[in-house]
Amino acid sequence: MGHPNFDQLALLRTMLISREADRREGILLRQGKGWFQIGSMGHEAIAALALAFREDDWFFPYYRDRALMLARGYSLWDMALDFFAKAECSSGGTQMPCHFSSRRLKIFSVATPTASSLLPACGAAWGMRLDGKDTVCQASLGDAASRQGEFFEALAFAVQERLPVVFCVMDNGYGISTPTQRLVPSKLGLLAPEFCRRVDGRDPAAVLAAGSEAVRKARSGEGPSLLWFELDRLASHTSSDDHRLYRDPQEIEAMLARDPLRNYERSLLQRGLLSESELRDLQADVAEEVASTYQRAEREADPCPDCAPRMFGPLPVAEIPPFRAEGRATMVSAINRALDEALARDPKVLLFGEDIEDPKGGVFGITKGLSTKYPGRVRNSPLAEATIVGVGVGLAAYGYRPVFELQFIDFLSPGWNQLTTNLSTLRWRTRGEWTCPVTLYAPSGAYLPGGGPWHSQSFESHLAGIPGIHVAMPSNVADAAGLAWTAIHAEDPVVLLIPKHVFRKPEVDPPMAPVSLGSARRLREGSGCTIVTWGNCTEIALEAASRLEQEIDVEILDLRSIAPWDRGEVVRSVARTGRLVVVHEDPRTCGFGDTVVSSIVSDPAAWDLLAGPPIVVARKDVPIGFHPNLEYGCLPTVEQVVEAVRKTLR
Repeated sequence: MGHPNFDQLALLRTMLISREADRREGILLRQGKGWFQIGSMGHEAIAALALAFREDDWFFPYYRDRALMLARGYSLWDMALDFFAKAECSSGGTQMPCHFSSRRLKIFSVATPTASSLLPACGAAWGMRLDGKDTVCQASLGDAASRQGEFFEALAFAVQERLPVVFCVMDNGYGISTPTQRLVPSKLGLLAPEFCRRVDGRDPAAVLAAGSEAVRKARSGEGPSLLWFELDRLASHTSSDDHRLYRDPQEIEAMLARDPLRNYERSLLQRGLLSESELRDLQADVAEEVASTYQRAEREADPCPDCAPRMFGPLPVAEIPPFRAEGRATMVSAINRALDEALARDPKVLLFGEDIEDPKGGVFGITKGLSTKYPGRVRNSPLAEATIVGVGVGLAAYGYRPVFELQFIDFLSPGWNQLTTNLSTLRWRTRGEWTCPVTLYAPSGAYLPGGGPWHSQSFESHLAGIPGIHVAMPSNVADAAGLAWTAIHAEDPVVLLIPKHVFRKPEVDPPMAPVSLGSARRLREGSGCTIVTWGNCTEIALEAASRLEQEIDVEILDLRSIAPWDRGEVVRSVARTGRLVVVHEDPRTCGFGDTVVSSIVSDPAAWDLLAGPPIVVARKDVPIGFHPNLEYGCLPTVEQVVEAVRKTLR
């Protein structure tokens, strides 16, 4: 096949192991010894693709890449552990079978939504290019997933940056039961023929030849390739599917005649590289190896709930930001200084976001001057939030410190898939083998007329509901500096929300201090009622407390950190005051105030501290309108907070 290290009998053995593992898992499932199976029958020739890559290249596979992963070095033992979801499998039992992951082999953890690994692959490839390496990323997806928007975003970013990525579409003609012939972009004329190379994915020689050329191109700095492998899925989509319900028997018969494993066996026999008896011995040997491996794996320990993989590593040790905010400082200027210091101290820190380069420096000037000072490390992103989040995932996994800006938190929605699929779950689903230290920061919140429904969201309740992400929101200059500095040095993803109404409020010589994630700050001491709040609503709470001075002594806690939140400090405050009001600008229903209140009232010890009913003051359950009357008419007001405090006294 023209590859200097190619061993055709070794490839046959790999293909046989892949097929036999598929067969063995099907048997075990029918015996009630498993829960789910994803077959790769028909994709075995793709194993030859691994031969085009070096050990230091990276793979971003998908769940039907069993043969490719075996060829890469992912062991049959590990696949067997994955099938039974054992405690010592790659995911600790959190993932379905064939969701491969190995930091040692540079195999990025598979997530079920296909195409979700493409943008992280671009992030890792960008890191390789920044490091001046000639390593390459391989990224797989199924043909149906080529209609995902992230497929096109990844292609566009890889071409734009000439990234060393080999995209591999495994086109078996079906998206579960839906034929894809008239759905995929290659058949719709959306992909330039000089860019998209169609390959016979049933022929190992063709697979290796195409892969070798694509890798050569990527390694020499000529940019990405798109290989469109045409092959067959010889079995049902998964064990939960029966392809005989939607495939014609003649179609199945014709497909089986194209079986890449059987055809490769015949080719080796015809060329005299293998005898009939040697083939039978090899098949028997593989069957015995697979059976014994799965039998041993079945006896391994199952995961237990108390030993489940951790969502987070240790919280970062908070340090005093290494600068002073002199004169009339604002949250914007303080965060700019924090970013400046991070870029100066750590060459692995990168900034990426819409319009963040000079002369604009971001729509709010948060990165003003930084691209001039650190050329190449402060970069404008495309108008594509999935790209921003997904590339951050790959860069962080590769070893960089992405500090990426979302122009407004309202625009996070296109990046939601990367946020919930990869960013938040990577540590958990790999038992900490992969981590994702990404900082996403974004202006948020209302009380600034003219933003309308797409520039005025607060969003912290949405984010706090995603396990695996830290969420913080400062309300003053010192906390903005401290939280930004802490976030940049965290080992897990942090979303830093910057409340727009107060982020330009000047403070004179604010003292810098370390700010830990999960630590509240007492803005006002009192003994009659506790107000818990954060962000823009701290101003509302302070004004309400001022109005109530002649009636009740109000204590105000600024949570600062939403996930984790400082429950202990809230309980200690309620122990002093006996009353609780929570104020926030997210919607009332399912807002984070409900989490605070339910945590208090569901704990008998904390419940006994209350002398009155806890009350939440929040935004109405409506979007924020453009006209100021509509905006202020739905947000918490000073009057509402005053009335809530009085109500706790009745």
